[in-house]
Amino acid sequence: MNDFLSRLIQAESTVQTGERNAAKVVSDEFARSGIQARIDVWNDNRANVSARITSIGPRPALLFACHLDVVGPGDAAWKNPPFSGIRLDGRILGRGATDMKGGVAAAVTAIRRIVDSNVKLLGDIVFLAAAGEETDSSGAERFVAARDELPRFAGVIIPEPTDFEIITAHRGMLWLEITTKGTAAHSSTPHLGVNAITAAKSVIDELQHYKPNIARHDLLGDCSMSINTIAGGKALNVVPDSCKIGVDFRTLPGQDHADILADLRKIIERLKSADPNFDAQIAIVRQVGPLETDCHGDFVRDFCSTAGIAETKAVGFTTDGPCFAELGAPVVIFGPGKPEICHKPDEYIEIADLERAVEYYRKVILKFLT
Repeated sequence: MNDFLSRLIQAESTVQTGERNAAKVVSDEFARSGIQARIDVWNDNRANVSARITSIGPRPALLFACHLDVVGPGDAAWKNPPFSGIRLDGRILGRGATDMKGGVAAAVTAIRRIVDSNVKLLGDIVFLAAAGEETDSSGAERFVAARDELPRFAGVIIPEPTDFEIITAHRGMLWLEITTKGTAAHSSTPHLGVNAITAAKSVIDELQHYKPNIARHDLLGDCSMSINTIAGGKALNVVPDSCKIGVDFRTLPGQDHADILADLRKIIERLKSADPNFDAQIAIVRQVGPLETDCHGDFVRDFCSTAGIAETKAVGFTTDGPCFAELGAPVVIFGPGKPEICHKPDEYIEIADLERAVEYYRKVILKFLT
């Protein structure tokens, strides 16, 4: 497993390179146990890899839903090359070691050990490592779109790094780009133009006072908003005719993203009424719904019992979980690795945690499918 994870990290799978090479590494690893994996490629380098271990019985299947893509290494210096996958002091280092190629390696290894043991399964195991979780959820959406070809699932397990906490709820995500329009002019005569950056400031001032009309969630708290990017202007001597701001909303179960959009359009209309030169447009960059799995349901109760963990938790970050929830099965997020290490330089995962995850996943498969 350790060599497998190292190869998977070395198969750099950022948004620039795509997931095709990493999918091949997963497929080759499954082949070592005679498991045939399917690689689904599009746009030349985007790829999902999936496998299905068929059973002799009537029980609903288990889905292990992972992702192959990783964020880029960033500009900060790393002590070791970010895609080295080296082993050092009981750890495997490299971008994706925690988020979430460690979880991929543990799930694949657990499935291989079940198959190699010749245990008779009473329900299918389905494995997916998808493209684009960090950027557009394209791989998960592509997989779920073919739901007619899939079995009925008892549950979905997402091996994201939770440090072995069982997560059943997280907030959704709505990323918006608001573009203000102006009229260019020489900066020596600014009165002849309309400054798009000044217009953007008006929007930002309004957003600072905006609060979505949604009650606080018992587990997830309030809906949050953060203005995270701004870009405008072409030169110091030109009045800017365009400015873009990026806004990140983290939303709650029961909250309709359309309500937020309607509120923001009302704000823009109000600013237009106050200033006829004001002009702005809103575009959706990405949206993912929130996740809330019934923590008292049979699947979650049995999962907790098998793992020996008494309670579930909620987190603020977002996964592909809401997409997989469309399959009609309960979703739990549970995997090796400390979430605070994600997306940072010198990312790593403890080898001991990988083995611990394999044993957890093996026990879960035996619990539900034998």
